[in-house]
Amino acid sequence: MEEPLNDEHYMRLALAEAQHAFEQDEVPVGAIIVARNQVIARAHNLCERLNDFTAHAEMQAFTAASEYLGGKHLDQCTLYVTLEPCPMCAGAAFWTRIGRIVFGASDTKRGYRLWENPKQAELTHPKTNVVHGVLEEECSQLLKDFFAQKRKD
Repeated sequence: MEEPLNDEHYMRLALAEAQHAFEQDEVPVGAIIVARNQVIARAHNLCERLNDFTAHAEMQAFTAASEYLGGKHLDQCTLYVTLEPCPMCAGAAFWTRIGRIVFGASDTKRGYRLWENPKQAELTHPKTNVVHGVLEEECSQLLKDFFAQKRKD
């Protein structure tokens, strides 16, 4: 039986997507979705290209994965994303029932964890397992480099 690849391997694939975004002058966030050790969706931010604030990497990946699987529930899948999802993307993840979310860099200004209230429903599905900090330095550095370049321009 083939050994499953680890979270760092898949996060490196998400980082490659984030690099594509960087090269296209998009905020460098990349995402992939894996099902049964197979990448079924790859995406990066397309907000600038599409003139659409909802075109986050996660949203693009959810759509691609659902099309690939022929259904809207992703409970057997893992989302790897380079930046902590925002409340919009976490809400979408809730509705997909994604099995796992693995993210790299924390977003201390707009990440979904800032919006969770223990007295209310969480933004992620109760059955979703969340792992954070995978390749955090690399994920954070790409974002820092992008915004440093923007400040120079």
